[in-house]
Amino acid sequence: MKELTTSSLANQINGKLTGPDVTIQGIFTFLNHAKPGDVVIRHWVDEKGVEIARNRGVSCVVTQNPKGNAVKLAEELDFPMIITPKIELANAFALKWAINNFAPRSLRIVVTGTNGKSTTTHMIQNILNQAGYNCYTNTDSKSEFNTLIDPVVSDQIARFKAKTRNPIDAMVVEVSEVQGWMDKLMKNHAYLMTDAVQPDVLVLTNISMDHIGLVNSIEETYTEVYGALAAVKKSCENNYVVLNYDDPLLREMAGKIGTCPNIISHGSLDRDFKPDLTVKSDGIYLEEELFLKMEDLPFKSEHFLQNTMAAIGAGLALKIDYNAIKDGVLSYSPLNRRFSILYTEPLIIDDFAHNPDGIIATIKSASKMSEGTLHILFAVRGSRGEVINRLNTEALASTLTDLDYSMVITSSSDVVDHLNTVHTSEIEVVRDVMAEHNLKHTFKEELEDALNYTLNTAKKEDTILLIGAQGMDPAKDILNRIRGPEAQL
Repeated sequence: MKELTTSSLANQINGKLTGPDVTIQGIFTFLNHAKPGDVVIRHWVDEKGVEIARNRGVSCVVTQNPKGNAVKLAEELDFPMIITPKIELANAFALKWAINNFAPRSLRIVVTGTNGKSTTTHMIQNILNQAGYNCYTNTDSKSEFNTLIDPVVSDQIARFKAKTRNPIDAMVVEVSEVQGWMDKLMKNHAYLMTDAVQPDVLVLTNISMDHIGLVNSIEETYTEVYGALAAVKKSCENNYVVLNYDDPLLREMAGKIGTCPNIISHGSLDRDFKPDLTVKSDGIYLEEELFLKMEDLPFKSEHFLQNTMAAIGAGLALKIDYNAIKDGVLSYSPLNRRFSILYTEPLIIDDFAHNPDGIIATIKSASKMSEGTLHILFAVRGSRGEVINRLNTEALASTLTDLDYSMVITSSSDVVDHLNTVHTSEIEVVRDVMAEHNLKHTFKEELEDALNYTLNTAKKEDTILLIGAQGMDPAKDILNRIRGPEAQL
């Protein structure tokens, strides 16, 4: 590892060092993970945190918000503390440092956008694994690890290298397109994180409204997503961007690319433009050649096909063997709550759709699979405000024309924590929109009651769609308890 000191670290992150200048011997990590020599990065720290860090023998603590007597205690203990004006600067540096030290020659892919990031990231990893790469990714089913709020990715990279005991050949990093802390936008998040990774390939999935409150217009979202592209354009060394040309804002963004980076496009055919990858009735085409047959694909929903083309595009950009790309797609098993089929008779589909575009795509796909009534169980987004819940409900309403449907909405009050509690104003705005569109619905406060009601209402030939963000996360476990393991697929 290259030598790093507390004073040089402070200079790199625009920080102020309190205490001695010492050589950093370990990795960047969390307080509860820390070992002697490590650097602890915390958004805030108090005197207790300083005491714990010092007792653990860490090299220093980096923070944005020292609380109480934290600074005074660090001075008394002659313990290094760095105060940075923005914690994301520290975590971006930590990420870049971890890559340089543990994966310096790796292939690198960044995936960002509003919808489809996790599925696309996970599928690209599967493709690279099929191609024989030792591949790290930060994606999990809840997408909690795609930010610069804390040092999770840098910590994971170091531990992944130690666990596998082999060089990290490749990494696929999911990047949150918009991020914030305590309702304050962390400006240029996608730029900072992408710039730290310095990817060979950038995948842009789409741009739509989400994270209301952090951003309040589609233009703000566009600016944040464009930051990732700006980071790639800055290096511009034979790198690629994979673009969804069905998204009008990404198509607009493509016009700003010029000659670098290279573009691999996917989307629908039209008179003015022919993407590199397209979907036809019989499968996915690479230019004029059938690349994957529709009958062979594990899933055929519209958003899955978009994610699949994006993953194929990344494989093509990296010059991965066609057979490995195909095997990676065909052997793919989705993350939890990504249009997951939980049961049959009735068919029960579970999806994490949590913003307007995701809701529309999911309902359209589910309706095509339903042979009877489509029963929609919709979890209100708790502690996210009235605006996103109004937009989500409007999107829901827009898809129900001419559908044979039944609607249940829930606050999931029996299962959510304080960070996801549905407030009165949030449920009221959902029910107001329902009334405005004359949508018949049943309201159930608790998720378990809502599931029981829906199960008792549905017939064998019907389809049940579980839709929503954190409020629907526990539904699978509740269903398993209600129906028993013998009823599962």
